[in-house]
Amino acid sequence: MKPLEERIATQVNNIPRSGIRDFFELVLGRDDVISLGVGEPDFSAPWHIREAAIYSLEKGQTSYTSNLGLLSLREEISTYVEEQFNVSYDPKSEVLITVGVSEALDLVCRALLNPGDEVIYHEPCYVSYSPSIAMAYGVAVPVETKVEDEFVLKAEDVAAKITDRSRLLLLNFPTNPTGAVEPIEELEKIAQLAIEHDLIVISDEIYSELLYGDESGLEMGEHTSIASLPGMKERTVLLHGFSKAFAMTGFRLGYSCAPPVLTEAMMKIHQYSMLCAPIMSQNAALEALRNGAEEVEKMRKAYARRRNLMLKRFEEMGVPCFAPGGAFYLFPDVRKFGLSSKEFALRLLEEESVAVVPGDAFGAAGEGCVRACYATGYEQLEIALDRIAAFVGRLQS
Repeated sequence: MKPLEERIATQVNNIPRSGIRDFFELVLGRDDVISLGVGEPDFSAPWHIREAAIYSLEKGQTSYTSNLGLLSLREEISTYVEEQFNVSYDPKSEVLITVGVSEALDLVCRALLNPGDEVIYHEPCYVSYSPSIAMAYGVAVPVETKVEDEFVLKAEDVAAKITDRSRLLLLNFPTNPTGAVEPIEELEKIAQLAIEHDLIVISDEIYSELLYGDESGLEMGEHTSIASLPGMKERTVLLHGFSKAFAMTGFRLGYSCAPPVLTEAMMKIHQYSMLCAPIMSQNAALEALRNGAEEVEKMRKAYARRRNLMLKRFEEMGVPCFAPGGAFYLFPDVRKFGLSSKEFALRLLEEESVAVVPGDAFGAAGEGCVRACYATGYEQLEIALDRIAAFVGRLQS
């Protein structure tokens, strides 16, 4: 019998395990560790949202839905997206409910890529982007963003990566892991590049409700979706969901908004692989969109307070860290200590029982930084920061 190791599909065998998950296997079973690692809200989904899921079960709503998802939810999404992103979609033909944003990304890659097609994306980035491209037989083409530029994606750097094999451009703003927000002037230049080179844009905007508009971060910042720019709706797949802003990670619910032809292509894959998203989660999402804005703002302000605490403490430690405009991550620069990102993270874990993620888990461009998630209780953050300060103090002495 041929060894099973040799039977694994090439495109799967060649992708690495998640750098985040590998690192956090070291944390399992340790009660003394304060984790600033996993990008998940520490809040539970608001009660009225959970109650909607319970009520769905109590009413016996346990059936399949349309492959596209509940029409009532798609209609609510269409209204929400128009209000939040200033772009309108037909709920009957341009909105698809998916099992998390991760499934939506997989669907659009499989729907649009032929073997050897290139996808341009910016690094540091969410860990699944390059593997998702590879598993759809595409070629991942990273564009480096730099801490010195506050991880802004420069249109000129995108232009330098475009070839005759370029098909898609994948964007994520606000960005995981950096919290970077793209300036409108660069976004407009990137949109023009997409039009000139006939690129389809995938825009992952899962953190768009978590913006910090002024120095205090307490005022809501403005978000511009590339889909709302002239000539872009017809060439953009907008990805969004409920995990981050509504603290609904375990509900596994996302959605895509795209022109009818693209939505139909994605739906065909979805109907054979997932069929539909769980109806209980869809009913909970419906309640979230209708009545969840107040809780979202409360959570955003709590994140802003934590963000400000961490920025202040890193500044006092002498650890360079730009003020992120969105999401719930800091990406401090630790190069001055003469350690790799992984060495810094491992030593911090071993010596002070604080877990952060090495920056290179998010691509080569992340080397020299670590990701610290502030979706952790304020008091726990204070303890973690005291421990980090002690660790950094030893490194500097």
